[in-house]
Amino acid sequence: MSDNVQTDKFMGLESKNSSLARCKFAVVPVPFEKTVCYGHGTAKGPAAVIEASTQIELYDEETHTETWEEGICTLPAVNCAGSTTKVFKEIDKTVRALMQHKQCIPFYIGGEHTVTQALAQPYIEAHKNLSILHFDAHADLRETFEGTPKSHACALYPASRQVPVVQVGIRSVASEEKQYCNAGKVTTFLMHEHRDVNQLIPQVLKKLTDTVYITIDVDGFDPSVIPATGTPQPGGFGWYEALDLFRAVIAAKKIVAVDVVEACQRKADPITEFNTSKLIYRLMGYLTVKKNK
Repeated sequence: MSDNVQTDKFMGLESKNSSLARCKFAVVPVPFEKTVCYGHGTAKGPAAVIEASTQIELYDEETHTETWEEGICTLPAVNCAGSTTKVFKEIDKTVRALMQHKQCIPFYIGGEHTVTQALAQPYIEAHKNLSILHFDAHADLRETFEGTPKSHACALYPASRQVPVVQVGIRSVASEEKQYCNAGKVTTFLMHEHRDVNQLIPQVLKKLTDTVYITIDVDGFDPSVIPATGTPQPGGFGWYEALDLFRAVIAAKKIVAVDVVEACQRKADPITEFNTSKLIYRLMGYLTVKKNK
């Protein structure tokens, strides 16, 4: 890595290596936090993940790629000040502008999971055959929560009314949302029933369409992997099991965008931001291997 590490750029890349016009990947911070109901800190998550990424090796030991050479552009953070309606308009504008760069696969870093409502909608409108892979501990299918439909607890409800949503890692379902699990366009793989990832993968691939938007709430991982998140749940995916799943989906499907949300900072340790940045870079590595085959 160059001595001129920029801690506000993903992987610390200098501008000459990160102009949007030449990049395969874009990283967009979305530091939105308005409806979290327990642990706080998701607004600081995107910056913490990006800063931690500067300590990740540029060579990916699993994919044997120098993924950064594909070009990774870090865009300015979406302005998340003001009302949720205003923020959603800012997100929509950012996404639609980025979609014009068709060679580029965006990675959006949240912020709370509510942002997926705004992030996914332009892709739903642009791709007739889109489905969503939803990696999470929670179903997030409430119609409203604490008086608003724009909540982290409702993150996937709007999309689920429009396109197939395939949920994995789920181990927390509210009574008012259980009617939407494994109903309509939603397929829910409850974690306790699908602990063998090798058996889970073909079922997930069968339910997804050929074009996929991936949304990753980091609490889909076991807390031993990602400890700092707002509402952790026991018994989630291990690191390698989750990677097996993501690798298979990326190899088999066209990925239009990825969001990674709900990572927080905590004073005790930097595990969450380091592991989240490693996850993002690894997914970029899988996409690079697919491109170069």
